[in-house]
Amino acid sequence: MRWEKVSMENRRITLKQLTVFYKRLHGEEREGSTIEKYIREVKGFAAWLGGNAVTKEVVSGWKEHLRGLGCKPETVNGKLSALNKFFNCMGWPECRVKYLKIQRKLFRSMERELTKDEYTRLVETARGSGKPRLALLIETICATGIRVSEVKYITVESIGSGRAEIALKGKIRTILLPGKLCRKLQKYIKKQKIASGEIFLTRSGKGITRRQIWAEMKALCKKANVAPTKVFPHNLRHLFARTFYRASRDVAKLADVLGHSSIETTRIYLISTGMEHARQLERLGLIS
Repeated sequence: MRWEKVSMENRRITLKQLTVFYKRLHGEEREGSTIEKYIREVKGFAAWLGGNAVTKEVVSGWKEHLRGLGCKPETVNGKLSALNKFFNCMGWPECRVKYLKIQRKLFRSMERELTKDEYTRLVETARGSGKPRLALLIETICATGIRVSEVKYITVESIGSGRAEIALKGKIRTILLPGKLCRKLQKYIKKQKIASGEIFLTRSGKGITRRQIWAEMKALCKKANVAPTKVFPHNLRHLFARTFYRASRDVAKLADVLGHSSIETTRIYLISTGMEHARQLERLGLIS
């Protein structure tokens, strides 16, 4: 959609513009959670703006305001990314501001590192609590490395062929389903009498949502004795990535499996923990 050039005084965020932005994101086939986040960030900026006109100076002020609130640099850049995307959509490219420069992290906090033992405890706790669907769902995400938004592509048909075709972000990729996982899923769909289509369904027969998966996983934390900071669907994908890389040492192949366009994105998944980093420093033998 083409926008006529407007004066800075008329650059105000309206409901009509948000609707246009929403349709643009939807047309780009963005994930629902991404669209929701972008709209939320623009609304947050608009609320802070208080009806005033949008200028680059004002946006820079928003950036400094966020830093003053103590927001993490990654959080600030995430908000700026949504705004810059919105400005491009509106035809206001001169309103965009630069992101904060962040040095690549050398190691990851142990507070968010899900270990294989903790993962196993989550699965066993779900199974022991009479939640076979949740146990199998956790295993499926972790054994394939799929995103939580890609769970819907695990179907009766994909189990039969041993592979799933995933269409996301304008790309189609094929993932292989481990034989042992397929056998478990076959038993599950037979017991649940699922003839075709998606496997992980709610009682009403609808596909389980990201929010439901997140909530059900969090409910396992206390009984499984796993810190809540480590328990969320995307962390299963991270565990898969680290385990796959240790076995293959092939970051390019891992990027293909995960569906990443850039290997640099994949490298983020492979950052070692602070403890591992400290051990590497000790092995240097530079202290007498």
